[in-house]
Amino acid sequence: MEEIISMSHGNGGKKTSRLIDNIILPSFNNRELNILGDGALLNVSGSIAFSTDSFVIYPYFFPGGDIGKLSVCGTVNDLLMCGSVPKYLSLSLIIEEGFKIEDLKKIIDSISKTAKRANIKIVTGDTKVVDRGHGHGIYVNTAGIGERIEGIDLGRHRIEKGDKVIVSGSVGNHGVSILCARENLLEGNIISDCAPLNEVVNAALDFGQAIKILRDPTRGGVATTLNEFVENSSFSIELFEDKIPVDLNVKTACDLLGLDPLYSANEGKVLIVASADEADNIVNVLRKNEFSKDAEIIGEVVDYMPSKVILKSSFGGRRILDKLSHDILPRIC
Repeated sequence: MEEIISMSHGNGGKKTSRLIDNIILPSFNNRELNILGDGALLNVSGSIAFSTDSFVIYPYFFPGGDIGKLSVCGTVNDLLMCGSVPKYLSLSLIIEEGFKIEDLKKIIDSISKTAKRANIKIVTGDTKVVDRGHGHGIYVNTAGIGERIEGIDLGRHRIEKGDKVIVSGSVGNHGVSILCARENLLEGNIISDCAPLNEVVNAALDFGQAIKILRDPTRGGVATTLNEFVENSSFSIELFEDKIPVDLNVKTACDLLGLDPLYSANEGKVLIVASADEADNIVNVLRKNEFSKDAEIIGEVVDYMPSKVILKSSFGGRRILDKLSHDILPRIC
């Protein structure tokens, strides 16, 4: 097989077939996909959750992951935030002419390993090749279907005064790691937290109605996501600065670069608003999992300054955290 992708790999002919048969199918072997139809016939009972996402990250290999791992985690985690069990995934690859076959194999292998970890099947997909200079290597699109968990009701409408805000671990890791990888800063010291959150979310959802809303703080980070929780509402969220977990290397990089980790993306953390009487128990359970061992209660829902997120410093001062107003770093996912 050739060492690089050529335009003929995308024309639907012999090279396309070899690409599918030699690289893609062996990694995602399952009955639904092996039929190679234009779609997949799936067994789903009851209501479903559906999500789609596109991934244009640069660089496509980074400390802690790659565009393949990210594409699975991104869609799986979005399905989990809806209160569903991720079941099926589509995978579309847009590859630039000249892309190394060896790199494609690494990405496909990463997708396969991550999908198995997340217990989700890749059941349909598509491959396109664009001419050299028009694709920046590789882009990935995924769409996912999850089966809704009966009895789970998640949403802003359930948030009330006194609820606690929980984060499952250190904030800002993914965005800062991509910046450092892209600009060759603090090489090797900061690793993306990119991970599927099945186990973390399932542990939280065992607390049933105590869980009010879930969200993974991706673009815009924790501060922007929490603003979305309370905007146009009668509530606000107060965060306790000294309770927010930030890895030392991330904090150092942010201090050097003038960034705020609360606005830097995560790809393997979940924000939870939960009832006050169960918050401590939820944190204790989350800390038993490798992906949420640094879980903390970082704030609470209050009713002063409605629709705002307020950061209370360790010195007692307060400042408002608005939504992200400009893109600190484009193409992080």
